[in-house]
Amino acid sequence: MIRPMLAADVPDVLALLTWMDDAPEREVFSPGARTERDLRAECEDSTCLVEAGEEGVVAYCALSPFRDGLVMEGPVGEGDAHLSTLLRRALAHADGLPVYAFAARDNLPVRSALEDEGFSPMHTTAFYDAPLSRLTPHACAPAGHRISRQLPLAAYRELFRASEDTWAERLTWTPEQMDSHFARDDVRLVALMRGEQPVGFAELEFSPDDGRADVTYVAVHPAERGQGYGLTLLALAAAEAETHPEVRTLRARAHDHMKPARALYARAGLTHCRSVVTYMKEGDEDV
Repeated sequence: MIRPMLAADVPDVLALLTWMDDAPEREVFSPGARTERDLRAECEDSTCLVEAGEEGVVAYCALSPFRDGLVMEGPVGEGDAHLSTLLRRALAHADGLPVYAFAARDNLPVRSALEDEGFSPMHTTAFYDAPLSRLTPHACAPAGHRISRQLPLAAYRELFRASEDTWAERLTWTPEQMDSHFARDDVRLVALMRGEQPVGFAELEFSPDDGRADVTYVAVHPAERGQGYGLTLLALAAAEAETHPEVRTLRARAHDHMKPARALYARAGLTHCRSVVTYMKEGDEDV
């Protein structure tokens, strides 16, 4: 029986998410929060469905607002037979909006279910990591340069626009949104300056509970590439991460078309750890 999630289902859903996390090949998109309280709060603002049997919940998925449409959490289920039916019922709640989904490259049952329901793969994102100790020995600014932990909004936008080709919605943020983002305790900016001109920056997000810092962006101005600034920025990001005692690993990511970024991570000593496929199901253009 497929139905909306009830408060009594939360322990079973958390158990499913833990089961998913036990093996990388099972991974699908899921919020980082894993507490009962947070899951209940998320489902107050989302469409959360479960498939329940005599022994409790056996599959789960949810839809939440995302970009121009919705993002799917899951589908998560211990048996492949539950995925397609649950997925079909969830899509009935999409109201004609585009739906995005994220699944580990090796999660073939979920990927097959998504494709059977009309989802198309957009790109694959590869993740790379390394212990901080492998990177920090090279953490120093080149001669004639200095390190800054903030940038004027105009300089940030100019460098971001020149360097980044996938997350352009960042350019639409208001000054208040930008200030709020960089005021977060888990976000850091490390910029490399020559005089008053930024040549590149790295952005970090910390996950102390996982012992990890993620490099969410590495931007080097196109006119400054080929001079080793990317390696320097990764090392500076690792040094910044090292100021958090719980953090031991630096992780970075690159879409499949970003060959220079993948080559940079290999030169820096990061190794591939997982890959995630981004899917999208087109919405109804009349909506």
